[in-house]
Amino acid sequence: MVSSMSETRPRSRRWTFADSTSALLLLVLASAHLRGQEPNALLDRAVDEFERGRIESSVAAFDELVKVAPRAMPQLWQRGIALYYAGRFDDCRKQFESHRTVNPNDVENAAWHFLCVARAESPQKARAALLPVGPDARVPMREVYELYRGAVVPEQVMRAAESNPSGQFYANLYVGLYYEATGDPVRARAALETAAQDRFAPVGGYMHMVATVHVARLRSSRP
Repeated sequence: MVSSMSETRPRSRRWTFADSTSALLLLVLASAHLRGQEPNALLDRAVDEFERGRIESSVAAFDELVKVAPRAMPQLWQRGIALYYAGRFDDCRKQFESHRTVNPNDVENAAWHFLCVARAESPQKARAALLPVGPDARVPMREVYELYRGAVVPEQVMRAAESNPSGQFYANLYVGLYYEATGDPVRARAALETAAQDRFAPVGGYMHMVATVHVARLRSSRP
């Protein structure tokens, strides 16, 4: 979030998933710091470890952060993503359910909740448990939500992205994750590798980092 205890401005790549909650998280972490704790350093370490692909270390830092600053837990969608890659799908689900209490409109939150439930149980149960969302005007989030709801097909999400670079990034990311969760690894990999391309770094922010970590894990697991 911040590079030292004295700074109050978050690094932009930390916040592209749920910017609406960043100010509240900063206040909560600042309060914990005043009590002699070091939550900012823990958040930095958790994110940096995730970026390096050290998922278990990232999750350990996020879990320590929750202990140090429990009021921050609902804002920590980054922790939910790390939990997903760590295979802690029940905790992942709970994290995104908690995040919805502070960010109820975000389609990405509902998508990651779907992914956690799909991995823990099944895509069918994930669809039945899909979190409701409010208005999310970002392209193509409406179509992404409808895809996860089972109302449209991936091609419709891709068409909705049109030539918008941000739309193309999010379409490829969430279509790829959807393909993977529903048992189509070949199409998943193609979409996720597109999302991880360097050209999308300026528009993808933190989620571009997630895409690159995901693809690196896919490549390292290839026989």
